[in-house]
Amino acid sequence: MLERAFEGLIWNSRFIVILAVIFGLIGAIILFVVASMDIWGVAVYTFETIVTHAHPEKFHEDIVARIIGAVDLYLIAVVMFIFSFGLYELFISDIDQAEGKNGSKLLAIHNLDQLKDKIAKVIVMVLVVSFFQKVLHTDFTTPLEMLYFAGSITALAVGLYFLGKVGK
Repeated sequence: MLERAFEGLIWNSRFIVILAVIFGLIGAIILFVVASMDIWGVAVYTFETIVTHAHPEKFHEDIVARIIGAVDLYLIAVVMFIFSFGLYELFISDIDQAEGKNGSKLLAIHNLDQLKDKIAKVIVMVLVVSFFQKVLHTDFTTPLEMLYFAGSITALAVGLYFLGKVGK
């Protein structure tokens, strides 16, 4: 009887994961709102610049960098959603709405390795987007710097190629 009670306690302790699920979803929602506000800020900035006929020196670079920053936040929010859904499905219960014709295989997670793979792929995309954002603000002055830039782009392309081959 003591063994059954203890095993029941251990089994039910998995529900503590619900905290990570709830706060992961809250974090994702916050990131979506902040990224959307960033995009709205870019839209307002662009409209004001067009109306006032002001042409800041790095207008295009600023707009692209800010939008890429928002995309970065959206991707991190997606990581948080995948993390929350995956934890819920692994520790609590399958999500009934995810099954059937309206379900998404994107969020179907049946083991910890699938969760890690999905999160890792999105994190790599976040890193690629962050790299692109940093490159926009970099001034290349020597041929060697351009060669390093070309090498880093090649390394990213090769990495993304092999990342696409994982699991196939």
